[in-house]
Amino acid sequence: MLAPVLAFSLPAQVSNAYLDARVCAACHPKIAQSYARTGMARAFARAGIAGEDLSRGNPFFHEASGTWYAMLQRDGKLYQRRWRTGPDGRETAVQELSVDYVMGSGNHARTYLHRTARGTLVALPLGWYSENGGTWAMSPGQDRDYTLPPRIVAYECMFCHNAYPRIPAGHDEVGSEPLYTGTLPEGIDCQRCHGPGGNHVRAAQSGAAAAAVRQAIVNPARLVPERQMDVCMQCHLQTTSQPLPNAIRKYGRSPFSYKPAEPLGSFEVFFDRAPGTGDENNFEIAHSAYRLRKSQCFLRSNGKVTCITCHNPHEETADFNKVCAGCHTMAAAHAATNDCTGCHMPKRRTQDVVHVVMTDHLIARRPPPGDLLAPLAERPEVGKQGNVVQYYPPQPEPLYLAVAKGLPQLAARPFDRPEYFIELGQAWIAAGNRAKAIPAFEEAIRREPDSQVALLGLGDALTQAGLQARAVSVLSHGVKVAPNDPLLWYLLGVVQSSAAAFQKAIALDPQMADAHNQLGAALEDQGDPDAAEREFLKALEAYPDLPDALGNLAHLLAARGDLPQAAFYFARSVKLNPNVAEVRSNYAVTLASLNRFDDARREIDAAVKADPQSPDAHNFRGTLLARQGDLDQAIREYAEAIRLRPDFGLAHLNAGRILASKGDKAGAEQHLRRALADEDPNIRRQAAAELQRLGVR
Repeated sequence: MLAPVLAFSLPAQVSNAYLDARVCAACHPKIAQSYARTGMARAFARAGIAGEDLSRGNPFFHEASGTWYAMLQRDGKLYQRRWRTGPDGRETAVQELSVDYVMGSGNHARTYLHRTARGTLVALPLGWYSENGGTWAMSPGQDRDYTLPPRIVAYECMFCHNAYPRIPAGHDEVGSEPLYTGTLPEGIDCQRCHGPGGNHVRAAQSGAAAAAVRQAIVNPARLVPERQMDVCMQCHLQTTSQPLPNAIRKYGRSPFSYKPAEPLGSFEVFFDRAPGTGDENNFEIAHSAYRLRKSQCFLRSNGKVTCITCHNPHEETADFNKVCAGCHTMAAAHAATNDCTGCHMPKRRTQDVVHVVMTDHLIARRPPPGDLLAPLAERPEVGKQGNVVQYYPPQPEPLYLAVAKGLPQLAARPFDRPEYFIELGQAWIAAGNRAKAIPAFEEAIRREPDSQVALLGLGDALTQAGLQARAVSVLSHGVKVAPNDPLLWYLLGVVQSSAAAFQKAIALDPQMADAHNQLGAALEDQGDPDAAEREFLKALEAYPDLPDALGNLAHLLAARGDLPQAAFYFARSVKLNPNVAEVRSNYAVTLASLNRFDDARREIDAAVKADPQSPDAHNFRGTLLARQGDLDQAIREYAEAIRLRPDFGLAHLNAGRILASKGDKAGAEQHLRRALADEDPNIRRQAAAELQRLGVR
């Protein structure tokens, strides 16, 4: 419940500012009390237990990814713990993060958020759902056979779940890292629908006439229907949660700058799937206004039907039958049911949050066929589709439609905005064309020299293009402009192979798994395997299924002789990224060392298929074939390895041994002498011993 703040005053010179919404309760206590019980008011809050039963289904095992989760209470705080079980039965990839905030009222779901020291909000993987009396299940998008990297709560999420927060300077650019400063507000407050309350409070405290006090605040009920709908649609018009995109914030608008009574189209442009894509009847969790706008009741009302026709946003419940009767004369059979919405706006399971059931706001003559509450599998996330049409506002927005459609439309419609060139550069990167991405980012920087997003994009494009010197110059400037940006430091570390830059990135963001992994690789190159192992493990604490970190740790463990552990991490790495021949080859070697020869043969065959140009894969396949007695095929594999790498000493040694066993002394001698030139002293020693056995000096 909102606690009234009675003693509050504003200096006369302060502009129309957003206030602590508890001020509203001083003059509007009944509305404040009833509104506090609504889902909107409870959409975001500091962490606490509000209906969840921690003894039920906790801990939770996510079978698809083989991962355990638990919700814990300790010293008055809530935590979410995650771990896996290694081959030795011990816990691995253990992470325990405090739950600092909860997103969602609990009417349908609650998502748990961890706030980092840096000011980001991380959405934790395990969520709570109200269905079946309370259920633990994976948060939307997380129900996969692998874990995802930490998901940062975007400005768009905060926009629809909370009052406006404060963000640091320089982080309102499109594509900026979402950071939040100070104490976060808790729930959608009065001002999200009524606009900033500074002038209203000042007028009331000055003793102004009642009419002047009312005019100093937005009352959505007094707006024209289009603007009235805009107030609701700022949060409830999502056409899809898939990266269509659903909407693009207009360039030059900061993330939390929309104010009620202004046209929503001046803040954001919305897009929908093009007709004929087969997705016209999708039903998603934030579809209320989107589905209402498809209804004949809305379309034929000439603006008379809006969201607040049926909903009083200050109240949790309403008599919807009475609202329907205002327009429709009830037949006797209908009156007997006493439930208009049950038939004409049935509850359905949402396709994007599959553990939630919501009212479908498409007012239909008859409900759709089928079991609308049947369980659904989580659908796969698709990439940016591009086959879109502008949905809202009705006035054409060619720039934003081009951005939504992507290449080639984006490239064909140049616009004089730095954000446009950033979008163009990112589109070329996604298409794999770094050569065209570079000038696009350069043009963005020419217009906005200190744009962190453009500097990061250009640095990335130059790095991928192999233009190291230019990349270092751009990224060095970037870390001067934004010294607290971990991504810029990380990319600088990549281009310079700099452990110090990776350490700086980690100091800024300890959950950056890629930085830990790269630092581990650098430390291993420097001859410090123990420190490298610690970094690989930290990478996997943050992101248990980072394929590179899994492979790197497996290589290190195999070299140390810890073969069962190495095989465990190799197996996970090749499952997630099956086309890395080096990892599969080393996995095959590890399996063979564990006497799992059939498994080793399968892996080495997959390695050769993934990269037929890998000399290491061909060499080890030859070794396995030789062990099986297929000496002729083994010789062919060694020959292919040597063709790909003529100075491959180990392949020469292996070929020489087989030729010697077949009685081809001349052929064996030729290969063994080549092995004598290898830089590895062990290979040279073995080659010399083989030559001695052949009686060759």
